[in-house]
Amino acid sequence: MKLKTINSIICRKFDAWLESIEDPVFKALAKDNTVCTGGAIASMLLNEDVNDFDLYFRDYETTKAAAHYYVARFKANPPPKFRGGHNVDIRVDEVEDREQAGLKRIRVIVKSAGTASSEGDEGYAYFEGQPDGEAASYIASVLDNVEEGKKAKPEKPSYRPVFLSTNAISLSDDVQIVVRFYGEPEQIHANYDYVHVTNYWTSWQRRVTVNQAALLSLMNKDLRYVGSRYPLCSLFRMRKFIKRGWHITAGQVLKMAVNLQKYNLLDIAVLEEQLTGVDVAYFNDLISRLQDKSQDTKVDEAYLAELIDKLF
Repeated sequence: MKLKTINSIICRKFDAWLESIEDPVFKALAKDNTVCTGGAIASMLLNEDVNDFDLYFRDYETTKAAAHYYVARFKANPPPKFRGGHNVDIRVDEVEDREQAGLKRIRVIVKSAGTASSEGDEGYAYFEGQPDGEAASYIASVLDNVEEGKKAKPEKPSYRPVFLSTNAISLSDDVQIVVRFYGEPEQIHANYDYVHVTNYWTSWQRRVTVNQAALLSLMNKDLRYVGSRYPLCSLFRMRKFIKRGWHITAGQVLKMAVNLQKYNLLDIAVLEEQLTGVDVAYFNDLISRLQDKSQDTKVDEAYLAELIDKLF
């Protein structure tokens, strides 16, 4: 797809999303401070379907406003399975970055009492138990809940919040608001791992910016690791791309391994942080059991390995 076409698509998508915002303060902030980057531009350059448009913001104020706006909208009109007496706590937290002292981060907290038990008995799975990247299919079955033979339900508002996780808020109409990170495009990309997803569009320039390394990676379907604060997540993401026909050299894998060595994965807080961006459904139970264990005794490598074998 040509860059001119990609730019036109993103502009139209952004304008439609912006028009849906009812809070004038947040709307004004978003108009001048939004970055679209990640897989959407890569997919369009490869003439592939876009899963969703990831929107970031270049300052803390806009990120905070976005989180509060969509959490309030979600709580004002929760989906059916959040009604009926379920004890659900949804809030926006402001936390200090673990690696950059003095830098504040935003995260959305969703806590409930209905997750699956340690023994694997099926219980009610709230949003925090669903994979970030598979929100659409979950939304279709849980939120819309339209079965064959039923009458069609009234049309719902566009760009409504339908999926909440610590890192992002998924909206209907294929938009994801990322609240985990913010900053200028180069600051956002410091948290990325593979170069092919570093092309971007900005609302203040209204144009797509591409770089040669990203284009070469896309042309050859060659995974190039450029360093990340989350190398463990990068290893998991590598599997996804290989299934899609991408390839990666041993040297690129070694770069991830070297990057990972500075993190103590036996520290539960570090492990949970390193799983940022990984499908959370895989690891919620693991983290929960490790946290329970650490209250009694220190978690060691043998226990972690035993638990992983049991759960996976």
